[in-house]
Amino acid sequence: MARADTNLPPAPEAPHDKELVPRILIVAMCTLVLTILALVSWARFTDQPVTYVPPKGKITHERTFNLTGDMAGSATVTDLDGTLIADLAPEEGGFISGVWRVIQRERIKHRVAEDGPLTLVRYDNGRIAIYDPSTGWSADLMGFGADNARAFARLLAQ
Repeated sequence: MARADTNLPPAPEAPHDKELVPRILIVAMCTLVLTILALVSWARFTDQPVTYVPPKGKITHERTFNLTGDMAGSATVTDLDGTLIADLAPEEGGFISGVWRVIQRERIKHRVAEDGPLTLVRYDNGRIAIYDPSTGWSADLMGFGADNARAFARLLAQ
């Protein structure tokens, strides 16, 4: 048997035909990120006001109620006098229960009672919003999609 010569130089690596990500794309992405960072920093440091908020309209319907929920997704909605408005199982109350959890977190953060009433408002432009008077927290429910806004719209109709 012949011995292999160990003094041979290593074989040259095959040239890379293609880059995994084109260099121009990397430069474009970095430029975009740095531009956005610069714009956000400028707006933040110069205290620029928020220039877009959902359009407000005139209130056409308003309802104040109490909301309770649980981590499984069920929710119970009662009128201020205790009358049951809706008793939602986890399959149908998931979003409403999720909003309840957000409100609970806000109330804990603001150190206020966790069982205060909420106000649901419909505007003449069709938008629906929920408001917590004890913390000042509010949310335009259209931002969560039509199906989720419809879940609260049913509470206004009942």
